[in-house]
Amino acid sequence: MERPPAAARVELFTNTFDLESGRDELSTPEDLTRWLREQGLVGAGTRADEADHRAFTDLRAGLRAALDGADADPHALARGDALLAELPLLASLSPCQRTLVPDPDLGPVRAACASLALDWVRLVTTGDVARLKRCAEHTCLWVFWDGSRNQSRRWCSMRVCGNRTKSRRHSERERRARTRD
Repeated sequence: MERPPAAARVELFTNTFDLESGRDELSTPEDLTRWLREQGLVGAGTRADEADHRAFTDLRAGLRAALDGADADPHALARGDALLAELPLLASLSPCQRTLVPDPDLGPVRAACASLALDWVRLVTTGDVARLKRCAEHTCLWVFWDGSRNQSRRWCSMRVCGNRTKSRRHSERERRARTRD
């Protein structure tokens, strides 16, 4: 199945933090501003402040936690939900725009945050959120789109994370076999 644009944006946003390297593309308000501009979510004159930065990092943590299902961090979910409660979305009856849209009274940075939240809503509403997964490799946890027919993909990359996991399991089985002998 082809990845919808909403999934691509959520995937890109959630992966701005790399657990393995510890690199955070959104580590400062300036980094957030740069990322938002690169994604076409805000214009050239827009600047994110500390509160905006905190809002985006809370949303990112909440989205990543939501992808963990039953193992979700309740604190990250609560912070993400609190942020979403501050981002009004409006339903429109206009024939040219029958959808949810960010409140036009939101500033450009908060409207960008609301747009990312809307992408999540689209994925949940269509059921496509089931194809957005976190890598099963505990050192990675990268978010990826599972386009496989039976939605059974477990790793972001079979060559890297899948191989790493399978090698570790094989080594463990070998070690156990040696200690039994």
